[in-house]
Amino acid sequence: MDISGNTIFIPGATSGIGLALAHALKERGNTVIVGGRRTELLERIAAEGLETVRIDTTDADSVQTAAKDVLARFPATNVLITMAGVMRVEDWHRPESFLESAEGIVTTNILGPIRLIAAFVEHFQTRPDATIMTVSSGLAFAPLKVTPSYNASKAAIHMLSESLRLQLADTSVKVVELEPPSVQTDLLPGQAENDHAMPLDEYVAEVMNIIETQPDAHEIQVERVKFLRYAEARGDYEQVVAALNASDPH
Repeated sequence: MDISGNTIFIPGATSGIGLALAHALKERGNTVIVGGRRTELLERIAAEGLETVRIDTTDADSVQTAAKDVLARFPATNVLITMAGVMRVEDWHRPESFLESAEGIVTTNILGPIRLIAAFVEHFQTRPDATIMTVSSGLAFAPLKVTPSYNASKAAIHMLSESLRLQLADTSVKVVELEPPSVQTDLLPGQAENDHAMPLDEYVAEVMNIIETQPDAHEIQVERVKFLRYAEARGDYEQVVAALNASDPH
C-alpha cells in the first residue's frame, strides 16, 4: 500500500485507532472517508476536515447503501480499512451470560468485514492499485481468557485475510492485515488508562512508518505485537499465554 495519493474508506473510525489513523493518512496526502453510526460524531469529524458517511456494519442494507454513496461521491476509492469492531468480556460458564454478546461480536467483527469486502471488491478490481486492509489483533494468535469471542473473531479475520490474498493474487487488489496489540483506546472499559497498553499516538506513528517503509508488507505488525504473533513459532506459546493472562486487569 502506498502511503499517499489514495482515496480511503474507513468504516468504524469515529474513535480510537480508526480515527487516529484517518487523521494520519489525511496528513500524508490521502482523501479519507470515515464511516460510523452516530451522526453527532460524524458531524464533529467532518468539521475536522475528514469526509464522512453514515454506516452500520451490523446491518447488511446499511453497508450496501453506504458503499453506493462512497463510490458515487468518491469513485477513485481504492483502499478499504475494515476498522469497525467490538470487544467484550464474557463468562462462558453460563450461556445466558455470553450468548448475546458472542453473537453480536461475530456480526460486527466477522460479518461486517465480509459485507464490506463484498461491497467493494468488484470496484477495486477496476482500479490500477487497490488495497483491502483487514484488522485482526495480537489476540488472534494468543488468547486473552476473558474475551473468547473477540479472540475467535480476530483469528477468523486472520485466516480470511490469508485466503483472500491468495484468491486475489491475480488482480490489482492487495490484501493487508493490520494486527494491533493492546492499545490505549476505549475498546474495553479502562483500557485507555491501562499501562500495559501501547499509547495510541505511538502505535499510529509506528504503523505509518511501516506503511511507508514496507509498502509490500502483508501484515502490519508493530514490534510490541510480535510477542503474541510469533509465540507458537518461537516455541514459547504456553509462556506467552500465561504472561498475557497474568497481566490482564480483569
